[in-house]
Amino acid sequence: MSLSQDIKHKTVELGFDLVGVTDASPINTEHAEFLAVWLKSGFAGRMNYMHKNLQKRLDPAKLLENAQSVIIVGLNYTPPRQRWNRPSEPSGKVASYARYEDYHPFIKARLYRLTDFVESLVDTDFKFKICVDSAPLAERALAARAGLGFIGKNHMLINPELGCQIFLGELITGLKLKPDEPITADCSRCNKCIEACPTGALRPDGQFDASKCINYLTIEYKGPIPAELAEKVGDRLFGCDECVIACPYQKDAPAYKNKQFRFYSDRAQLNLQDVLSLSTELFEAKFADSPIKRLGLDGLKRNAQICLANLNRRS
Repeated sequence: MSLSQDIKHKTVELGFDLVGVTDASPINTEHAEFLAVWLKSGFAGRMNYMHKNLQKRLDPAKLLENAQSVIIVGLNYTPPRQRWNRPSEPSGKVASYARYEDYHPFIKARLYRLTDFVESLVDTDFKFKICVDSAPLAERALAARAGLGFIGKNHMLINPELGCQIFLGELITGLKLKPDEPITADCSRCNKCIEACPTGALRPDGQFDASKCINYLTIEYKGPIPAELAEKVGDRLFGCDECVIACPYQKDAPAYKNKQFRFYSDRAQLNLQDVLSLSTELFEAKFADSPIKRLGLDGLKRNAQICLANLNRRS
């Protein structure tokens, strides 16, 4: 087997669902221009970090001297299908990805194990950089170029077999590996995600106004959420999955299979009164390994108050 094949077999052993290779050249002009227009239009909201290190975001070789290839891995996080029981007490929904342990250290630890494996196979000095949201990198554009899927109208990477609930990780390396070819699938004739977006963040013109996205508002946005958008948050306590659920590719997507990746079925809905009564100590203990911890207790309580107000308005 070639080195690329050895690496791919190892990623499967490590529990990843997808792996692809692309060269370390800059992302294509179409993606670069789209990002530039997106930033100039103010669609990044208050995510000022998106404006920084733009050239590094477009060019993986700027993150590692003499970079030749990027190995990209994907981890399916589609939750197992559960019977959805209407809670007796007011509850808030939690986005699928936050029902798992924090994926950043999980993926990063396995990519380090992959580097140990590669190092055992090569004679040269093995230089690498691991990225799991830890560096400015247009990872979806690179993943599409490596054949892991295509970028859909919901602006997520969509794999025809696994859908669009896929965590990504990257290993930039000085090794010259054979690149994979992009796939030809797309969703050009479908607008279901755009129609499903509660706030119009997914625009008909193909742009994505993150400043209106419920994921952004309930997770990234600091301070009081504007009233007209807060009403549209509904009972979504942390994040939003509407554009994912609406995607036809997601309809038959298999549930995650890596059982080492801890899944908490009881985090699909959280009792809002319980959230409002949490102390700092209880919050830290309950969500120690969760993406929810990043939001902070004040942010979670802000969201709980919005959800309660919206539920009361409905009743």
